[in-house]
Amino acid sequence: MNKIQKLFKAIGLIIKKPYLLNLVIESEDVMKDKIKQDYGMSDGLPLVEIDELFKPFSGTAEPYAYLSGATMPIDIALLRALAQRYNVKNYFEIGTWRGESVANMAQVVRQCTTLNLPKEDIINLTHNELYTNLHSFFSKDLDNVEQLYGNSLTYDFSSLYGQYDMVFVDGDHHYDSVKKDTETAFKLLKDDNSIIVWHDYALDPETIRWDVMAAILDGTPADKRKHIYHISNTLCAVYLPETLPTKKLIPYEKPQKYFKIDIQSVKL
Repeated sequence: MNKIQKLFKAIGLIIKKPYLLNLVIESEDVMKDKIKQDYGMSDGLPLVEIDELFKPFSGTAEPYAYLSGATMPIDIALLRALAQRYNVKNYFEIGTWRGESVANMAQVVRQCTTLNLPKEDIINLTHNELYTNLHSFFSKDLDNVEQLYGNSLTYDFSSLYGQYDMVFVDGDHHYDSVKKDTETAFKLLKDDNSIIVWHDYALDPETIRWDVMAAILDGTPADKRKHIYHISNTLCAVYLPETLPTKKLIPYEKPQKYFKIDIQSVKL
């Protein structure tokens, strides 16, 4: 099939299934070019070394299930460490899944609030009751966790604005959702010392998700963008209202540190 034939085939498919156009518009190459053009950034966000931020880094992830769709243990440990470093009292989370991250945060902050899709919406999307029933498994019975239900694209957050020291964005990871959740996150922040963490900014600690990065930058107020960083060895981007020493991400660079991991199972 030559290029002309491929072009007409592609047009035909898009006419039949218009949503396929999003795969082109939001492709990694397109988004990478957009970021370079709009923000002059071709190497991803400025990278902050995790052991420079915490001097050195140590942390805990408990509970942690080691099951499908889980946040990496180091990402959960990062959340806990950031909460302690920035004296977080009130924490808001968009996207709950099994509730591992918020169950961890409930141990180190005073009050947690999460937003997740209602059960009926998850059933309609997945047609999987087992998957649906696992949402908030680890957090549903915790006294200092309030669970809200709704779609973050349409939910009315106005009564919650200005209340939170820390916001964790871990909902739908498509461009439109991340951009809207980013705009919401900044409105939820309590003051100039409050922070934001975005999960799945990267596919792995050395591979950027350019569509997510574009959405984060597009959703962030212009005067705040200089404080958006990638934390090394994690999938997380962060908004930290201070100027930090940074470097460029160089995939496959020789490791300068390693981590000690102790693993122990706990029967439920």
